[in-house]
Amino acid sequence: MDNNEISESSATTETAFRSLLRVYGMMKRVTEPYFATFGISGSQWAVLRTLHHAKAEGVAGLRIGDIGERILIRPPSVTGVVDRLQRLGLVARETSASDSRAKQVSLTRAGCELIDRILQGHGAKIKDVLGGLSRQEQAQLDLLLGRICSHLEKMPQYREESNVY
Repeated sequence: MDNNEISESSATTETAFRSLLRVYGMMKRVTEPYFATFGISGSQWAVLRTLHHAKAEGVAGLRIGDIGERILIRPPSVTGVVDRLQRLGLVARETSASDSRAKQVSLTRAGCELIDRILQGHGAKIKDVLGGLSRQEQAQLDLLLGRICSHLEKMPQYREESNVY
C-alpha cells in the first residue's frame, strides 16, 4: 500500500468510527425521552431489562457485579442505578442464599409491572429507530455489529477490563 491508500484507509476508518459514535448518541437522544415518560432513564431500563431476562432464565436475582457484566457497566455505576431503582420501589436487595456477604438484586412487583408497561410500546420504538433500514439491512447491521463485538472481546484491553467484575 502506498501512503495515499493508507491515508484513504485511515480516513474511512475514522469516518466509520465517528458515524458509529454519532448514531449511538442520536439513539440515546431518541430513546431517553421514551423511558423518561415512565420515570426512568436508559441506564435504569438496562438494569431492569437485565433483571427481567434473568428472571425469564429462572434466575431470581443477580449480584451487582453480574448485572455490570451483562450490560458492560462497572459495578460502582450499577450500584448508583440500583440505588435509584430501589428508592423508586422497582428493585429489592436481599442477602444471597449462597453467600451471606453478597446482595442479590431482584425485581419487585412494581418493577415487573413497569417492565410490562414499557414493553407494550418498546417494539414500536425499536422499529422507529431502525425504520430507515430494510430488514435485510438490519440483518447486515446486526452481523457487522456482532463482528465488531467479537473483535473487541479479543482485544487485551477488553479482557483486562472485564476481569474487574
